[in-house]
Amino acid sequence: MSKQVYFFGDGKAEGNAQMRDILGGKGANLAEMTNLGLPVPPGFTISTEVCAQYYDEGAKGMPAGLEEACREAVSRVEQILGRRFGDPAKPLLFSVRSGARVSMPGMMDTVLNLGLNDELVEVAAGWAGDRHFAWDAYRRFLQMFGNVVMDVPSSPFEQVLTELRTRRGVPDDSQLTADDLAEAARRFHEIIRDTTGRDVPDDPRVQLQEAITAVFGSWDNLRARRYRKLNGIPDDLG
Repeated sequence: MSKQVYFFGDGKAEGNAQMRDILGGKGANLAEMTNLGLPVPPGFTISTEVCAQYYDEGAKGMPAGLEEACREAVSRVEQILGRRFGDPAKPLLFSVRSGARVSMPGMMDTVLNLGLNDELVEVAAGWAGDRHFAWDAYRRFLQMFGNVVMDVPSSPFEQVLTELRTRRGVPDDSQLTADDLAEAARRFHEIIRDTTGRDVPDDPRVQLQEAITAVFGSWDNLRARRYRKLNGIPDDLG
């Protein structure tokens, strides 16, 4: 198979705006902005061909070679930023976002803030100098990972946040305190454990592998299939 992962960062990109078929619209434009010298954080795009291969192989996990290619790309990001994925001293977070040749806004899934766990959230609070920021990032990660990767319905998470807002007497999640958000994270863990019988993995690399396959899987979710049917978009683009 051709190249699986295309890197962008440090002013150079393996791609450009003309590569939407391979990189999807988001990946192609990230590459183009990098080439133009705009301050794009480093990262990497998995090609649409890999998504097609994922389905050709029965949607049973990361295609051969992809885990190693992602590990090499993560290492390049670490070198540029001087941080390490899962490092308790200087943590590095990733987000796994979806993209396709044709824009499908909101149809596929995203998982933000990969790399956090019960230990690293406090490290991130110290690094950022903002405990509220760290716990908000962590509860968002747990909520997205639980829903997108582990198939936990959204409603129990939303119920917890509604209860906390009501108790605090505020209309918006951003007005919850750091302690409220830490409680939300603890209760999200319980919801996930009670629903699935397992915990969110602590290992950031396992988080990344599971999030990648889950976002591949979101290409075939019901809303994405219906959107493609309504808009005449082929199902085999990836």
